[in-house]
Amino acid sequence: MQKIIATLIASLFATAAFAQTPAAPAAPVPAKVEAAHTKAVAKADAKETKAVVKAEAKEAAVAADAKADVASAKADAKVSKAKAHHKANKAKLAAGEAKAAEAIAPAAPAK
Repeated sequence: MQKIIATLIASLFATAAFAQTPAAPAAPVPAKVEAAHTKAVAKADAKETKAVVKAEAKEAAVAADAKADVASAKADAKVSKAKAHHKANKAKLAAGEAKAAEAIAPAAPAK
């Protein structure tokens, strides 16, 4: 029984080794087909590069607009802050004048 199994295994390996056919040589690609393929690849690469450059330009424009908006907002905030300080100073002066007037007015009527 062992001899039969050994013979079957050996024949299996032998048939597996000889069953493979050699690979057929690749058919030569005509020069026109290869040139057309190369041209198509180059065209696709150029299109991709153009799209990337366009997207980067849009992104740069958006970034510039954002920077301009930030600068404008900072300028507006500075103006608002200056106006608030001016109003506060005006209010302080008015309060000081009212206090001074109040301090003088009660002192005069006293007998």
